[in-house]
Order: sequence, then C-alpha cells, then structure tokens
Amino acid sequence: MPWLTRTVVRALGAAAAVAMTLAAASPAAAQSAIRDTEIETIIHEWSDPVFTAMGLEPSEIEILLINENDLNAFATRGRIMGLNTGLILRTRNPGELLGVIAHEAGHIKNRHTLRDGAQNAGMQPMLMTMALGALAIAAGAPDAGAVLLGNSQYFGTLSALRYMTHQEGEADNTGARALQAAGESGRGLVTFFENFRSQEVFSDARRYPYFRSHPLSSQRIENLRRYVTEQSNYSKTDSPERMAQHALVLAKIHAFMDQPAQALRDYPETDTSLPGRYAHAIALYRDGQTDKALAAVDVLLGEQPENPYFWELKGQILFEEGRPAEAIGAHQRSVEIKPDAPLLRINLAHAMIETGDPDKLDSAIDQLKRATAMEHDNSMGWRLLSQAYASQGKEGEARLASAEMYFAAGAKEQATQFALRARERLQPGTAEWTRAMDIVFASGATQDDVDDLDRRQSRNRPAVIPASAG
Repeated sequence: MPWLTRTVVRALGAAAAVAMTLAAASPAAAQSAIRDTEIETIIHEWSDPVFTAMGLEPSEIEILLINENDLNAFATRGRIMGLNTGLILRTRNPGELLGVIAHEAGHIKNRHTLRDGAQNAGMQPMLMTMALGALAIAAGAPDAGAVLLGNSQYFGTLSALRYMTHQEGEADNTGARALQAAGESGRGLVTFFENFRSQEVFSDARRYPYFRSHPLSSQRIENLRRYVTEQSNYSKTDSPERMAQHALVLAKIHAFMDQPAQALRDYPETDTSLPGRYAHAIALYRDGQTDKALAAVDVLLGEQPENPYFWELKGQILFEEGRPAEAIGAHQRSVEIKPDAPLLRINLAHAMIETGDPDKLDSAIDQLKRATAMEHDNSMGWRLLSQAYASQGKEGEARLASAEMYFAAGAKEQATQFALRARERLQPGTAEWTRAMDIVFASGATQDDVDDLDRRQSRNRPAVIPASAG
C-alpha cells in the first residue's frame, strides 16, 4: 500500500527510520510508523498550544502516525505519542482528535508509564497474598492458604485496574485543564468518550485496544463532563478552517490506505470539494492511472500554486513512475515553499540520486545534510547520504553516514563497527573523525578498547570489535 513511499518510517522501539511504505506499528511490537509532513504539520498546529499550556515543550513531543485500523493511541517514555489512523478516522471533528491528543499528553505530563505502572501496582498485592497463603499453609491451615494462593492473581488484577483508572482520571483532568488554558473547548474529549461508552460492557476480546488500556466508566465520563461544561471555552466550536483541515486529513488517509477502487468510489470525480479532489488524485495515482493523476494534481496546483504538498504529490507520482529527473522540479518547488520540512528535502535528494547523474550528487548531499541536521534520527536521510558519498568514492564519509543510520536505529554494535571503519578512512582531528569517535564511545566502547584495536591493526592481525562496544 504505497503511501508517500519515500517518506520516512520510524520504528517505535529504536526511533529508527527506513525506506518503507505504510506499515503497522504498536508500542509493544516496536513496529513502524508513517511519516507525512502535511498531516504532522496540521496536528502540531492544533496541538502545540495545548502542549505549551500543559508545560510541555512542543518540539520535544514526537507524534507518530500508526498505520493500523484499530482504534488506539498511546504515550510512551521519551515523550512519544502514537495515534492510529483508525482512531483519527473515527473522530467526528477536530475537537475530538485534539481531545484525545490532550489526554495522551496528560499521560506524558504526569509521567505515566501505564503498562509498567499497572504491572507493578498489581504485583505487590499479588505477592503479598501469595505470601499470606504460604504462611497459612505453614501454620497448619492448608485450606485457607490454598484460597489465598488461588485468589492472588485476582487481587493483583483489581489493584492494577484501580491504578489504571486513577491514571486515566489524572490524564483527563490534565488534558481538560490544558485545553481550557489554550483557549480550546474540552467538549470533544467528552464526546469522543461518550461515543464509545458501550465499550466498557464488552469483553477484552471485543473492545477496541484503546479502551482495553484506557478503561472507561460512567463515573469517569461524568466527572470529566462536569469539569469541562463549567469552563468558559466549552461552547467554542471548531473553525471552518480547522474543519476543512480535518476533512483533508481523513481524505488523505483514506486515499492512501483504502484500496484504490474503494477510494475512487468514495471520492468520485463528481466530488468537487478540495479534500475530495485531493483524495481522487491520490487514488488515480495508486490505481496506476498516472496521466489522469498528474492532470488532477495540476488542476489543484493551478488553484494553489504555493501548496508544497501538492508539489510533493506530483514529485512522488513522477518518481514512482521511474521519472526521477522530472520529479526533481516538483520536489525542488516543495522545498522552496517549505524549507523547514526535512522529509521534503529527502524526497528531493532521493530523486537527484536516482537520476544517476554524478553532477547532482553534491546538491543531493547538501539537501541530506540539511535534513539530518533538522532530524538527526532520520535513518532514511542517513542511508541516502551514505549512498551518495559512496557514489562519489568518499568511503570514510559513507561509512560514517551508515554509522549514523545504525546509531539512530539504536543498533549499537553495527553503529560501532561502521564508525570504526569510518575512522580508518577519515582525517584525524576533523569534525567527521571526531563524530565517528563520539559514536564509538556512545555505543559503550572505552579508550582502552580503541587503543587495543589500534595495536591489533598495527600488527596486521584481524580486527575484532570489543564486546563492550556492542
């Protein structure tokens, strides 16, 4: 399912990025997340004032779009928030989506680690009950001891659920206060939960994942409703501009995620709205109707020539059709309009590299260096940078870029190996040589390890990466 094929996809567990298309992700499985500059920009535009009101630094909050139809969202350590596309598609207005984001930010603000915390909260009473059971058996009351041992998991589960419910209430209150402080209504937070109130009566097997980890209760919803209805911004409604952005986000997700035939039915040529025509153009492209897709995008560009995402889509269509030289102009225009978007620069650099023209490599390298400076953990940018340097015969720089790619992915052993190989080809004392050594040391090696490696190499013996560097 090709969505923004050359955009970057990050692995949650390692914050890595690789060249992939849409892929599913979950916090437990450390799978992949979608990158889309347009949708990320819209969501941050709505959310950043709420983060600020909550006392969080917006630039430190990473919002990941997860390609999964299940209704789910989560917050993890490192101020990372995940939003399933399935949840986004089930929000009925911007206020509901912003309400969910405010709630998840509440978990981040309150430093909730739900899974670990709930597990710890349940473990203590479970162990205590087991200990009492063992004591009862030792004291000559085997029947009572057996009952205690048999119920230990039950008491642990009750404690964990109470802990989770407490955390959810805290996140509700923190999110609602921040929405009010940012001049937003908390109505969407309440209506989103009300819309799925019936989830509390389902078994875990039938509940949406979100409501297995975010248990609902009538009391919780009522407490939240009582608070937000008393706030001065409660009656504030979403602006027409924000409603249009929400419709565009839904249309774009459907166009890239649904089967092309389905998307073409849902967004037919007779749909003259901007989101409808945008989605129709994407569906034509995904259906292989390239000429019609390009014509549809050109109509959109005729109306909005300064829209970087329409230029990005045109460049993507041309690139995927094996026409990278033609894609360069479109991607160049998207970068000119939005120079602070690293993914757009990566698109441009990728097109330049794929032309096979050595004269374009310096420009590609410049774009990639700018992109990775803005997003240092962008593995796709580092991979392409390594490829570009290798094409120029700059093996030291190529190996260093590969080391950066693995370092961003959390693969310390591979990062160390490539950093040491880069060190051999770089001039000592240069910024690149110093960075290679930084990666080596950050990955766990010591100066003694490096000195020992140097001695081995000087004796022409096979170099072995020290175990401590892995």
